[in-house]
Amino acid sequence: TSHEDLLTIPDGFNNNIYWNIAHCVATHQLLCYYLSGNSFRIDKYWIEQYKKGTLANLDVKTSEVEDLGYLLTETSKIMVKDYDSDFFTEYTPYTTSLGIDLKSIQDAIIFNNIHEGLHYGYILAQRRALMGEKF
Repeated sequence: TSHEDLLTIPDGFNNNIYWNIAHCVATHQLLCYYLSGNSFRIDKYWIEQYKKGTLANLDVKTSEVEDLGYLLTETSKIMVKDYDSDFFTEYTPYTTSLGIDLKSIQDAIIFNNIHEGLHYGYILAQRRALMGEKF
């Protein structure tokens, strides 16, 4: 996906592909690390810019896109290591905006996958909308 397409907000949407990806990275950190009382594994900038309720940043440098690509792959690897080493010993219960109760890190991981699937669907729809706009 081109840099331009990553940042374009298609008609009928309130965010862009880039925001959806960054939002998934930020939400993963909140659901898994924050609610378990652990420090984020990424810079707090990503959380503040892309947590729930934020809007798309239309002025994103290429280096930030590259950083996000790195975070998208590396945070899952770090999560596996942290999980396998029993890093998540506590968890603060949380009810998601979909009404799903998270009571453990296992619940958070399962819900995070659902959340990412939802945003992946938005990304696919945005790509289709952008392709339609180009033809």
